[in-house]
Amino acid sequence: MNEEALKQKVIDCLQTIYDPEIPVSIYELGLIYETTVMPPLNNVQVVMTLTAPGCPAAQSLPVEVEQKIKQIEGVNEVHVSVVWDPPWDRDMMSETAKLELGML
Repeated sequence: MNEEALKQKVIDCLQTIYDPEIPVSIYELGLIYETTVMPPLNNVQVVMTLTAPGCPAAQSLPVEVEQKIKQIEGVNEVHVSVVWDPPWDRDMMSETAKLELGML
């Protein structure tokens, strides 16, 4: 599987992971800042944030991201980094997320 196809599978996977407090995927919420597939081993690096530093999912969400991506065929190792800069805000949400939350 080529790098782009694998990256799309990672993005598809991220769209199945939901913030426990908001019924929208973390990808549509704009919590994923960067997804990188690094050949030749197909290690995956994800840079993400959370809606707030005190988010109740701060411990569980990055672990869930790592575990689900590891299940994708062809993925070797997964590293998830949680960053706070730039801080998340509602403008990072996709139009789909805003529509689902009645913000449009």
